[in-house]
Amino acid sequence: MFSLPKTATIIEVGPRDGLQNEARIVNTEDKLDFIKALQQSGIQEMELTSFVSPKWVPQMADARDIVAGAKKVGRQFVLTPNERGINSAMEAGAESIAVFVGVSNSFNKKNINKTTDQSMETLKPLIIKAKQDGVFVRACISTAFHCPFEGKIDPQKTIDLCQKFVDWGVDELSVADTIGLANPQESHELFSQLKRQFPQVLIAAHFHDTRRMALANAYAALLAGIDRFDASAGGLGGCPFAPGATGNVASEDLIHMFQRMGIDTGVDLDELCKAIALIEPHVSNELQTGMYTLYKNRK
Repeated sequence: MFSLPKTATIIEVGPRDGLQNEARIVNTEDKLDFIKALQQSGIQEMELTSFVSPKWVPQMADARDIVAGAKKVGRQFVLTPNERGINSAMEAGAESIAVFVGVSNSFNKKNINKTTDQSMETLKPLIIKAKQDGVFVRACISTAFHCPFEGKIDPQKTIDLCQKFVDWGVDELSVADTIGLANPQESHELFSQLKRQFPQVLIAAHFHDTRRMALANAYAALLAGIDRFDASAGGLGGCPFAPGATGNVASEDLIHMFQRMGIDTGVDLDELCKAIALIEPHVSNELQTGMYTLYKNRK
């Protein structure tokens, strides 16, 4: 078991993962205002948007405008599912990309109509070329713990998939509890194994809060040596291809927990809540996470 870190990095995924499943289409200027406010709160790493087909994810149709309009602060990712997405992202001026694949074949086929192996065959040359071009590459591992179609995932399958990405030179692994079914023991065991096997690679934990265990899972990952966490302001999110998945762990609640534990994230909670207040009128439901609700009650 690792000692707790002094600092932790929040990778804010609200503008992409948070908004991709929204019933409403949030306009570009409102997204850019949200991104700017998040940056002003101290967020240094963020997933801005995704270069995917607007037919399947219309909420991300303005990806090029988002990349062009967002201020360059820290590391900014864009999600790119294929060669076309990567090329479009590079043409738009993106500097860091995220690719994704599901450990579960069923989830992967629902998501992008390919098996996991087929996706990996497609991604391999793209990742190798991106690294040759000096691009920061993040690999997002979906359904790393459980799948809505196949049930519990064998941890070794997740580790083996991560090994392939590491062999191809990715800079970071983002390992996701896509449907929010993982428990703290599973979190600690998997992330402990990943830290032991891949000490040279950045590893981030990505938890959804479907069953209100995301904070507990994040704490378990901390104890396993993880100090990078994907989170979404206001708890926004979900996955259009994972039935029942709710939002990501709320950035403000995760940051508050870390602060109470003496772990610095560099993020001002009040400023973060102001950013959430900017986006709330443009999303489908009232945002009711713990720290944001306290913030609203003080107003």
